[in-house]
Amino acid sequence: MHPGRHAEKFPDKAAHIMASSGEVVTFGELDDRSNRLAQFMWDVGLRRGDHVALFMENHARYFEVYWAAMRSGLYITTVNRFLSAEEVAFIVDDSGARVLVTSSALADVAGAVLPMIPRCSVRLMVDGPREGFDSYEEAIAAFPNRPLDKPWRGDTMLYSSGTTGKPKGIVRPLQDATIDDEQPMSQLFSGLFQMEEDSVYLSPAPLYHSAPLGFGTALQSLGGTVVVMEQFDAREALRCIEAFRVTHSQWVPTMFSRMLKLAEQDRVRNDLSSHRVAIHAAAPCPPKVKREMIGWWGPILAEYYAGTEVNGFTYINSEDWLAHEGSVGRPVLGTPHICDDEGKDLPVGEDGLIYFELPQLSFRYHGDDEKTRSAQHPEHENWSALGDVGHLDEEGFLYLTDRKTFMIISGGVNIYPAEIENLLVTHPQVVDVAVIGVPNEDFGEEVKAVVQLDDGQEGSPELGEKLLDFCREHIAHYKCPRSVDFADELPRLPTGKLYKRLLRDRYWGKSDSKIVS
Repeated sequence: MHPGRHAEKFPDKAAHIMASSGEVVTFGELDDRSNRLAQFMWDVGLRRGDHVALFMENHARYFEVYWAAMRSGLYITTVNRFLSAEEVAFIVDDSGARVLVTSSALADVAGAVLPMIPRCSVRLMVDGPREGFDSYEEAIAAFPNRPLDKPWRGDTMLYSSGTTGKPKGIVRPLQDATIDDEQPMSQLFSGLFQMEEDSVYLSPAPLYHSAPLGFGTALQSLGGTVVVMEQFDAREALRCIEAFRVTHSQWVPTMFSRMLKLAEQDRVRNDLSSHRVAIHAAAPCPPKVKREMIGWWGPILAEYYAGTEVNGFTYINSEDWLAHEGSVGRPVLGTPHICDDEGKDLPVGEDGLIYFELPQLSFRYHGDDEKTRSAQHPEHENWSALGDVGHLDEEGFLYLTDRKTFMIISGGVNIYPAEIENLLVTHPQVVDVAVIGVPNEDFGEEVKAVVQLDDGQEGSPELGEKLLDFCREHIAHYKCPRSVDFADELPRLPTGKLYKRLLRDRYWGKSDSKIVS
């Protein structure tokens, strides 16, 4: 299904609502505008397999650009709205996008991008164009509200977040299907998360990220309504659940931490009784945080583990998680294998690199055969890994340890930062934390914690020592940080991803580091 089908059934039903402004886009309007944009892109010469880039904040026009690409057989690349002009230009140019859609709110950055994207000749801007851009509204108004003669189904080509280096486009082959054919991912979400036509889904994260975009559009394909927060705020999120009678939502662990640190009167102010499924992923959730969320909201938390590559997918509900604390679930898509550095299978309970086995490799990295090959198993081309380390238990539940690239090797001992971060973030004065390896002349690396304190708290040597003592009380001393630094804010995206490489570079003498360098 897709918005066109739902526009026939209930044209006046809300396809999405902007939480702050209250702007409602109905299925009829979504179908109309996405059809017109699809006709426009056909008219300017885009054909099946071509690319369009979307650089925009959470905006009422976001989904119509997505659906226009989906019903045109195009690849759409949604670009992180927080990137610099140089970083945006790299992605737009590297993707081969022939159309760029942006907004007047991002006009300064978008304007600086133009000289760096000569191959992208069609540039549209919503909410009033600036120099170098045509009016999005005028462009689509000139075309009919009519589907293309052959509405091939498109796909996304999203870019890795660049937390460990230059981002790469993740591309899958286009399916031999039209927009009218069944969409397997929508059926997966319907089965796992009980999404249906009457569901209302709260999306508090940026739509450029694969999870909010994927879940939001999957629900629209089922006929449900998406409530889009322009930006996350803990109190506002709880208000939205009550105001819009939200049934489903999706979060990252830092959002849980911020809501748990609200004053008691703010936590109990809103009626959350409509809330049936609270989905979370994107980053490991500290067990204490998850226990407290289940205690507050009830057993409605549903966690999954997957990457934008969709090379595997695991799922766990609250009941199974409480019985297998720390697990990200059992596989729904792909067969997991835990392997050592040589690719040999490891026993149950032993940590190693996580591979997923599918009948064939489901993705490739755009323009980088070497990176694609590096993600594959040394002996099995249909096994692929995203760089995460973990283990399986005897019942087949998967547990994540950390990303391989974040592992600290101190005096020959492997130390995984996630365990330390999960502990420190539970301290009442800590709102966010990153644990990294920094240079040590004797040991090669030593463990350092970089801490963001709760509002009104100030860092001091005394507080640093208190945090170190807190660690020593709960984990082995060799894992504990040797020092604590304080930061006003950690370089974390609203998607929950932490640019940990940027922190490490500061301590390793790379002061000119950029996200895509």
